[in-house]
Amino acid sequence: MPQTTKPNAVKVPPKSADLPAVIPAKPKRAKPDAPQSYEALDRATRAALARMTGGVSPYALLESWTDWAVHLSRAPGRQLALAEHARDNAVKLGAYALRTLTEDGHPPAPFKPKAYDHRFMHPSWEKLPYALWQQSFLATQDWWDMATGHIRGLRPDNADRAQFIARQTLDLFAPSNFPWLNPQIMEETLKQNGRNIVEGSEHYFEDLMHTLTQEHPDQPEGYRVGEDLAATPGKVVMRNEICELIQYAPETETVKSEPVLIVPAWIMKYYILDLSAHNSMVRYLVEQGFTVFMISWRNPTADMAELSLDDYRRMGVMAALDAVSAIVPDTKVHANGYCLGGTLLAIAAATMARDGDDRLASITLMAAQTDFAEAGELLLFTDESQVAFIEDLMWDQGYLDRPQMTRTFATMRAEDLIYSRAVARYFLGRPDMPSDLGVWNNDTTRMPSRMHSEYLRGLFLENRLTAGRYAVEGRVIALKDIKAPMFVVGTETDHIAPWRSVYKAKLFTDGDFRFCLVKGGHNGGIVSEPGHPRKHYRLGHREPGALYMDPDTWLEQHEPTPGSWWIAWAAWLAEHSGGEGPPPALGAEGYAPLADAPGDYVFET
Repeated sequence: MPQTTKPNAVKVPPKSADLPAVIPAKPKRAKPDAPQSYEALDRATRAALARMTGGVSPYALLESWTDWAVHLSRAPGRQLALAEHARDNAVKLGAYALRTLTEDGHPPAPFKPKAYDHRFMHPSWEKLPYALWQQSFLATQDWWDMATGHIRGLRPDNADRAQFIARQTLDLFAPSNFPWLNPQIMEETLKQNGRNIVEGSEHYFEDLMHTLTQEHPDQPEGYRVGEDLAATPGKVVMRNEICELIQYAPETETVKSEPVLIVPAWIMKYYILDLSAHNSMVRYLVEQGFTVFMISWRNPTADMAELSLDDYRRMGVMAALDAVSAIVPDTKVHANGYCLGGTLLAIAAATMARDGDDRLASITLMAAQTDFAEAGELLLFTDESQVAFIEDLMWDQGYLDRPQMTRTFATMRAEDLIYSRAVARYFLGRPDMPSDLGVWNNDTTRMPSRMHSEYLRGLFLENRLTAGRYAVEGRVIALKDIKAPMFVVGTETDHIAPWRSVYKAKLFTDGDFRFCLVKGGHNGGIVSEPGHPRKHYRLGHREPGALYMDPDTWLEQHEPTPGSWWIAWAAWLAEHSGGEGPPPALGAEGYAPLADAPGDYVFET
């Protein structure tokens, strides 16, 4: 028979325990008197421009392009190298064209698409004249990659931004985007007698109406939230202005003593971690005998513009932790944060450590950054001009709207996320095939103005958390104060939270630390259920006080293990848990069940 054990009583600071279960809304922020304020006129003008540019600052782009052009103009050696590179590419292209015209078969192409570029996979791209158009485009792309590389004296972020601008411009004029230059479109049009163009036009106007009205598309049959997705049974046991807390019903006769609290990102809905039954992380944990709690964030409106990042910590993480401690008393809690939720959890954990609150049994951070010096291509959208531009847009709206965030993420992989999809949908007439991840990806949310501004400035722009300048309640916090064991997950092809950036949590902590690098991207790598084919992970362990190992060395020394990282993580959670006992009741005094899972907030649009 399993034994019921309880760890030592945990210390709970009075401030956290005094937090009410329901927190009253803040008064709505009063805007400046625009007619009498020159400042308001400036901000309103920039906000109007931001709407036209999708939230991208033209001043930041112009500054980067000018910086690059000026430095290139005074670098004659670099100009000669570029001229030679253009000559070499022209020779390669000419030789390829000659072999294609005179030889049988398909001679090897001198230029290859990037690994993530799937626009030229159709076999007809190897045939004339399409092969020459494809190779001409890739040769031009290759030259611009070199031209916009780093130059001595050029600010690295401006070089990266100039390369990004060049890539976006080239992608717009890629031959795959034009029906008369794309062999796949031409073949499909002839095969269907133009029916694909008619159906593609219908798809285009359908998408256009959704864009203009900002309505969410209907969820397809078999992918309904609350029925097919986010369908793990449970109860909402807490609700306040900012979030709901879901406690999931047990599926085993006994459960681990320590519950699991999951803090998802509020940039999207929480059910990325509770998708279909076969790939739901929540359901998997429940089946392994864990008591699981999930925060479901509210979709903010303009009335919530003044919510701060610390409000999300207090009224989200800490309020949820208080509820979990009341429902499962006298035990510690395994906390898990995903993406932005993981960053917030790290802040909360460091604050708890500073204040002597030892309720955390362990901390798991999934694709979550704590240091933002190497935050990847998102840094291209984060300088003083860009942040001020977005702030003015949010000042006018009260929030950062759904399409503005979606567009930013899409442009970082425009080849696949914008152009390949557009070609398939509008020219080939193919509807988007429904999937649980696709439905979740379209179920976008907003972000409160003040919170997002603090996040961009305090973390992305100024990197305060690991610089010893991030204060909570007037006092600076430090990640090194965290003593709970940590399990940090990075994904190999993540372009939102690059794994080397996620890995840097090891630099700023000195406790028991496991780093897990998994196959996949920001979402697909985390949703990695057992039985999924072609998945693998690497797992390393740093003992407390051990010397630092750089990420490239770490990668060389850790071989991939086939399978799902969920299995290794669940085993680690069990290792850091006490005994087992009967499942706790759903809810407790002061936290009575309010509704069935998935609650109300997940349905807000």
